[in-house]
Amino acid sequence: MSTPTAYRAARTTERLDTLVADVREAVGRGLPPDLTAYLVGERLAPHLGAADLLTGEQREGDPERYRQHVLHAEHDGSFSVVALVWLPGQRTSVHDHVSWCVTGVHEGEEHERRYRLVPAAGDGGTARLVATEDVVNPQGAVCGFAPPGDIHRVWNACGTRAISIHIYGADIARLGSSVRRVYELPADR
Repeated sequence: MSTPTAYRAARTTERLDTLVADVREAVGRGLPPDLTAYLVGERLAPHLGAADLLTGEQREGDPERYRQHVLHAEHDGSFSVVALVWLPGQRTSVHDHVSWCVTGVHEGEEHERRYRLVPAAGDGGTARLVATEDVVNPQGAVCGFAPPGDIHRVWNACGTRAISIHIYGADIARLGSSVRRVYELPADR
């Protein structure tokens, strides 16, 4: 699963700089991934929906697929801040991630289906995915996770653009994506 990536370190706003400093402090505590994600989510929440968080360019979508704008990649690779812009109907594949992640809906609404992987039963059985939860995340919603157990699909089911801010415990500018694996297995729904 690849998405076009836009990254220009010079494009920032004062609010984004404040968010990055807050995330740097939380990540710098060196806590386990799940606790780090929780603290980062607390730092992200107050910025969601603020008109001065993103530049106009960072709010632009792509008519072919959702668009990723890398807003910041920490020099030591410890975290990245990304804006994903979703036009109506755009979606991800079912996937998991390389690191902990915090997501906040900045504009619009995101739909998410979470899955559990059921290993193949002996004698040539096939592994499959079982949907465990469907979530609708409105503007201002924040969620976080740490692998394993982070298999999901995200999409924009609304008639308007959606923008989400993702903070990953990895250098997305270097990796290009936060996706570790794409799952093409049978799913129960």
